[in-house]
Amino acid sequence: MKVKRRLYLLILSTIICGVMALGGCASGEKTEPGEEASSREENTSGEESASGEENTSGEESPSAANNVGEFSMQDIEGQTYTQEIFADYDLTMVNVFTTWCSPCINEIPDLQKLCEEMKEQGVNVVGIALDTIGPSGSADAETVEIAKRLAEYTGASYPFLIPDAGYLNGRLSGINAVPETFFVDKEGNIVGETYSGSRSLEEWKEIVQTELKGVAQ
Repeated sequence: MKVKRRLYLLILSTIICGVMALGGCASGEKTEPGEEASSREENTSGEESASGEENTSGEESPSAANNVGEFSMQDIEGQTYTQEIFADYDLTMVNVFTTWCSPCINEIPDLQKLCEEMKEQGVNVVGIALDTIGPSGSADAETVEIAKRLAEYTGASYPFLIPDAGYLNGRLSGINAVPETFFVDKEGNIVGETYSGSRSLEEWKEIVQTELKGVAQ
């Protein structure tokens, strides 16, 4: 019942925020969906993040590694993925989100459409649910269950991964605002820019086309 209540509050919060919300959420301490945390400052493209450092489109995250390296992650359904998830696509959009962030959830249907419409161009989408791993380093069962419901609610068929112990070769460490999106080529190299905040489908398509040109050079 607790999971159902949290999911209901989350969906209600998402609807209130509206599907056109373009903001972001500070990724500090997790609170119940639907509650407002005074410590969470809105983080949109071009605004300051919770750490006080500007993280905008066109600026790489300071915690970014050059390559994702070798890893093994499970998705919320228990399927195992390794670095080979990137090998079949010229470019993979990696969208880091949390289950309590309304702007993150609002853009998932658009990311699903992007995945469907741009697959033939060699583009894939992968989600990483940052809050599905607990303080002990193991998966948080309750949050994983919420992520499953969210995938169903938003119609997402691309994988929602649970962070591994190495936090994707350190790339996920230090993320203090979500959603955060970056790109990986088929060799596992982190390429292009890091994007903070959510965007519309058309905005993401334009960004992906730009990043595709970069890996083609």
